[in-house]
Amino acid sequence: MLESKTDQSNRDGDPALEQLARDPSSRKRFLSAVGGAGAVTAFAGLLAACGGDSGDESTQAGDAGSEGAGSEAPSSEAAPTEGAAATRQTNPDPKEGTDDLQILNYALSLEYLENAFYAKVLEADLFTGSTLEAIKGFAQNEREHLATVLATVEKLGGKPVAEPETNFPLGSPTAVLELAAALENGGAAAYLGQANRIRSKEVLAAALSIHTVEARHAAALNVLAGLPPEPEGAFAAPAPMEEVLASVQQFIVTP
Repeated sequence: MLESKTDQSNRDGDPALEQLARDPSSRKRFLSAVGGAGAVTAFAGLLAACGGDSGDESTQAGDAGSEGAGSEAPSSEAAPTEGAAATRQTNPDPKEGTDDLQILNYALSLEYLENAFYAKVLEADLFTGSTLEAIKGFAQNEREHLATVLATVEKLGGKPVAEPETNFPLGSPTAVLELAAALENGGAAAYLGQANRIRSKEVLAAALSIHTVEARHAAALNVLAGLPPEPEGAFAAPAPMEEVLASVQQFIVTP
């Protein structure tokens, strides 16, 4: 996934979003790499909040979105900065200065949880028909996310965090769908919460791509559970690392 151990264009350790905001040619390459209308749209909002030059972004975002999803993505010029600003405010996350490997291991710990959850749900045999097929699809996506994040940690020369032992309360099918929606909503918010801290553009591209899939899972599960598909309204809300880790602690079995 990554071509090099460090992003050589990252001077002074600036976050990738700030690098991209000041470098139009780098933005164009980034949009081609990130692909998919959802990831491009997420990036456009983040860039707008970052204060980047959006002069030629509408064409670039549209091209990247059409390559990845068959439709034109909204341009960063049209991105509503009021909502996007939520991802660029002073980060409430106390882990200031967190590096990319620490962020990736944080993501890995969440992917372990989601993979363990879906494995146990499928093993419990609670669903049939289209709902079962949807859950199988989500489980496969999460396995791919896990493999990608794990491989990226190793490629950067890091030591992957250990997989925890987990315990999930699997009650009625409705309760399980609500828990699945909570986990996926939390995962999407977790990735978004770190987007303005990531320093490698390659890692940022991967994070945005995973974030958009987690958000799609969450929306589908919200509907299956009888919840609003977009509980946060028009704009996705990021979540700080400490908040997410505290919320998932209940599913981790401590020695």
